[in-house]
Amino acid sequence: MAGQIDRQASILILTGAGISAESGLGTFRDKDGIWTKYPIKDLATPEGFARNPDFVQDFYNSRRRGLIDSHCHAGHEALARLEAEWPGRVTLVTQNVDDLHERAGSRNVLHMHGELRKAQCTACEAVFPWDGDLGTETTCLACAKPGGLRPNVVWFGEIPFYLDEIEAALMDCSLFAAIGTSGNVYPAAGFVQAASGLGAHTVELNLEASENNWAFRETHLGPASEIVPRWVDALLSSA
Repeated sequence: MAGQIDRQASILILTGAGISAESGLGTFRDKDGIWTKYPIKDLATPEGFARNPDFVQDFYNSRRRGLIDSHCHAGHEALARLEAEWPGRVTLVTQNVDDLHERAGSRNVLHMHGELRKAQCTACEAVFPWDGDLGTETTCLACAKPGGLRPNVVWFGEIPFYLDEIEAALMDCSLFAAIGTSGNVYPAAGFVQAASGLGAHTVELNLEASENNWAFRETHLGPASEIVPRWVDALLSSA
């Protein structure tokens, strides 16, 4: 496969919760995932936040503390190396709200589902870095309104971020890779078909085959910390 990709070609990589599982961050939709233990409608919707903001804030406060204590692994680092060394453009789109790609050194990262280490104000829409706990009385740093801050994450029923930029990257890429995704959350699950329809080579790297594995031309199965560095090494050796 690597020899088929021109050294100036653009690469688009989509990552999901599976790439961060080895860093101790929970996945969502597998048999032990977060949404098998907690109700989506109560914790990941605007309506749930309106009904019980303290419950929602406590959940995300706990996740934020866990994220701050976690570490990136060889898979994250390999993607940062690919961005730095590949002659063409590498765009990394992540469904994850963690910052492990950035900690590993990736710079061209689009967080389509937001970022847990940021807060956004429901009153003035300001977004700013936030590592502490959020509460119903926390004051916005921009407009000074108390009680209007929420995690900067995209909940069910909300529109993902950076869709225009992602569409442009899909239109431009010659290689599309999905890493650690479930293949059943849209619009991200449809990216492989869009890329394939435009002529891109498509690759899945996952612990086990995703629900839309059939749409990929190439599959590598195993822990992300092992298969992603091997895949990146093969790509860079062909460049």
